Amino acid sequence: MAKSSTPAFPQPRLISTTEDLAETLARLRHEPFLTIDTEFMRERTYWPELCLVQIGGVREVVLIDAVAEELDLTPLAELMADTAVLKVFHAARQDLEIFLHLFDALPSPVFDTQVAAMVAGYGDQVGYDSLVGSLTGHAIDKSHRFTDWSARPLSPAQLTYAAGDVTWLRVVYERLIKKLEQEKRLEWVSAEMAELADPATFRPDPEKQWERLRARTNNRRMLGVLRGVAALREREAQRVNVPRQRLLKDESLLEIAATVPTTIDALARVRGVSRGLAEGRTGLAMIEAVKTAQALPDSELPRLPKGRSKDAPKPSGALMAMLKVLLATCCEEHDVAPKLVASPEDLEALALDPTQANPLLTGWRKRVFGDTALALRNGDIALAVKGGKVALLPTQLTAPK
Repeated sequence: MAKSSTPAFPQPRLISTTEDLAETLARLRHEPFLTIDTEFMRERTYWPELCLVQIGGVREVVLIDAVAEELDLTPLAELMADTAVLKVFHAARQDLEIFLHLFDALPSPVFDTQVAAMVAGYGDQVGYDSLVGSLTGHAIDKSHRFTDWSARPLSPAQLTYAAGDVTWLRVVYERLIKKLEQEKRLEWVSAEMAELADPATFRPDPEKQWERLRARTNNRRMLGVLRGVAALREREAQRVNVPRQRLLKDESLLEIAATVPTTIDALARVRGVSRGLAEGRTGLAMIEAVKTAQALPDSELPRLPKGRSKDAPKPSGALMAMLKVLLATCCEEHDVAPKLVASPEDLEALALDPTQANPLLTGWRKRVFGDTALALRNGDIALAVKGGKVALLPTQLTAPK
């Protein structure tokens, strides 16, 4: 797309007092939709530390200084809860997590232009700058992408950069909506937004953290210890507000599960566990978690998630390869991102047992890919190459003579 002229965006204004915030957001709440972004720091903390909130309206662009000492964010919480105002984000998950942590409620309603772009055929998890370029021809300034947003004062260049995250987002949203309406795909986007309205999406369950560690064992007792210590680390990381890996690395948890230390000395011998940690509150709690897991009856011990066990049935590699080719073919035909349609786990489940519940066999995914995938798996169609592209052909299977 040829580069377009820059629209006449409003000049951004920095807000650092509660009175100014309340008056400004009272005006903005009369608009049908607002574009929103956040700048935060998270390198040294478990919870993201909000530094700046950008909000774009038709006539106003405001930058809320979230670290200002005299600023009460209650008016912002009220805006986030106002269901009459659509909140438009790009790649909303981290922003929504911040608001949920701050206000104990998710913004509603929400529209994520990254998800919408995947539905509209702009690729898997397309970045904001790439999407702006594709839809408007404008090149986004990236010079302050890695800036320290907690430092004050913010420079005019930083404020201009931050404002760009919500000014061009209005143009992106309007053009995406037009395209999705023309292609009758707005309902597809709505179906994907449901996950962003569920607080559980953004609140990791400590009791399930062990599953992401990829333990290479079927020993349920070891898995029970791993579950206990991984849950303990998660709660401790939240309590002291440090990243979980900074508190204790994954490798250390796996070694604890394997060696089962029940004394301070034994825990201190685990690689990555300092003597100070072993003797402190976290270490003592870790030892208790190990003992508790060791005392569990066999019936309460976890099993590897389905498909992760060494004994779990594996789908045919050739069939998986064919389904991946078919997925790419169907997504190319419908101009939609493959990653949005099917996960590797969805494909494996379909390859192993097409009768079990599967997201690929419901809603718009069924129309785009699921029905065709079943036809391929059942031998009703075959893959071929015609004119340099993959084509689907009906089959006429006959019994061997």
